[in-house]
Amino acid sequence: MTSTAREPRSNGQWAVDGHTPLNHNEEFKAVDDPLTVRRRVEQVYATEGFDSIPADDLHGRLRWWGLYTQRRQDIDGSRTASLGPDELSDRYFMMRVRLDGGAVTTDQLRTLAGISVDYARNTADISDRQNIQYHWIEIEKVPQIWARLEAAGMKTTEACGDTPRVILGSPVAGIAADEIIDPTPTIAEIVDRFIGDPELANLPRKFKSAITGHPSLDVVHEINDISLVGVVHPELGAGYDLWVGGGLSVAPRLAERLGAFVRADQAAEVWYGVIRIFRDYGYRRLRNKARLKFLLADWGPEKFREILQTEYLGYTLADGPAPVVPGEPGDHVGVHTQKDGLHYIGLAPTVGRVSGDILGALADAAEAAGSHRVRFTPHQKLLVLDVAPDKVEALLAAVEPLGLTANPSPFRRSTMACTGIEYCKLAFVETKAAAADTIAQLESRLEGVPLDRPISLHVNGCPNSCCRIQIADIGLKGQLMKGADGSEEFAYQVHLGGGLASVHRDDAGLGRTVRGLKVTATDLPDYVERVTRAFVAGREADESFADWSHRVDEEALR
Repeated sequence: MTSTAREPRSNGQWAVDGHTPLNHNEEFKAVDDPLTVRRRVEQVYATEGFDSIPADDLHGRLRWWGLYTQRRQDIDGSRTASLGPDELSDRYFMMRVRLDGGAVTTDQLRTLAGISVDYARNTADISDRQNIQYHWIEIEKVPQIWARLEAAGMKTTEACGDTPRVILGSPVAGIAADEIIDPTPTIAEIVDRFIGDPELANLPRKFKSAITGHPSLDVVHEINDISLVGVVHPELGAGYDLWVGGGLSVAPRLAERLGAFVRADQAAEVWYGVIRIFRDYGYRRLRNKARLKFLLADWGPEKFREILQTEYLGYTLADGPAPVVPGEPGDHVGVHTQKDGLHYIGLAPTVGRVSGDILGALADAAEAAGSHRVRFTPHQKLLVLDVAPDKVEALLAAVEPLGLTANPSPFRRSTMACTGIEYCKLAFVETKAAAADTIAQLESRLEGVPLDRPISLHVNGCPNSCCRIQIADIGLKGQLMKGADGSEEFAYQVHLGGGLASVHRDDAGLGRTVRGLKVTATDLPDYVERVTRAFVAGREADESFADWSHRVDEEALR
């Protein structure tokens, strides 16, 4: 009896398999360009209200304009995995404002503050993508918000969805004395030419970009789909080293160098080439395989570079050097001197949580110090630029009552948290308040304990790693566990010893999962204190937390 070989299953690659949609997400994108939903918001939904929005717009196309439905406040974490989007969704939205490079003027900051106060119940979070996120947004108010944002030179275009998301940029672009190359013109060119282009608005999934010219490597380049990192070529001068295929979530993978040097005048075209490779060759059949990292894993960097050069650029990129290991932290917290003699001041809120009132008061304080420029960072921090030396102390004093400090404790400086169950439909546990409470307790409990470098703590509400748990010293993945009485409790799976290339480590690496260890939210401060004290007592000379946590046996980590 003979058998017939089974035909290989289509991955939904446009350049290989054609454009036939293979799942519902691909179907609704094929039926109607998601960018066109804006017209329906302005002409129909803002007038007729939430109930007039059909499902494919509500849970799909609205994302192309930065809108996700918000989690219902009465749905606890035990029901996250069992309910559908309609059951989990409230009648309000999270709105994400796209801020490429994280750069705003003080006038724009006031616009952001006013929208928060007028339309978002005074909510505003600084995300680790340099965006501002609002909550409690009503569909009836969205056109008014867009109008205010756009009048101030900001937008929500492609802040979410299967699109080129916000471009991370160095927060010290154009001002740092040790900058290799200023990425500002490249970011501006990409945004002006390509963001909102329908030809790039139907990708297999999201596409994340990062560009920096600063030697601190301040844009987490190893976990983006494409990163351009400032380097100096021995013959061609300053330009960029090209990295592709990074991403975390439930299948973490660090980006790889293609070994290609990109001149400043080539940078936007190279970005355009890489995103079109993703559009044309990315896997569309399964959403959990629809990121660029899976294509790179199958192709390898050599094939990826060859396809980029032959099919999309039409020329060969020069070989180039790798970036130098950073010699300073990339969060830019503290007071620093700009190349023009003025100062920039890096301020730490608590886990990125601010408000419209805080943003408005910050704009006032910055202007009183002679500044008209603020930047958000990929570490949920913010910078005030262009402060005269004799105005620094006054600015620091003015922002301290706002919960912003240039001299944070080690844990306040290095702790991040995602949105969590408070607003996110995917979350199982609370994050922001749990992280803030842990910081406050650790500041007291570990006062006087010698930490020569911060231990990073990242708290995430679900497995998707929006807050980068696998690259933290202590990464916490939200899940549920049974309490002693059989009830469900907030808990976290623990990852230890991850990190990106930094002043404290030469290479990026993912954290170690401690088998079977779950820490409840109530026990979180106890656990972090315990593992920190174990590290301080057991480390070898100048050993980092990451090296220690990978070296010791699991009992030392419990």
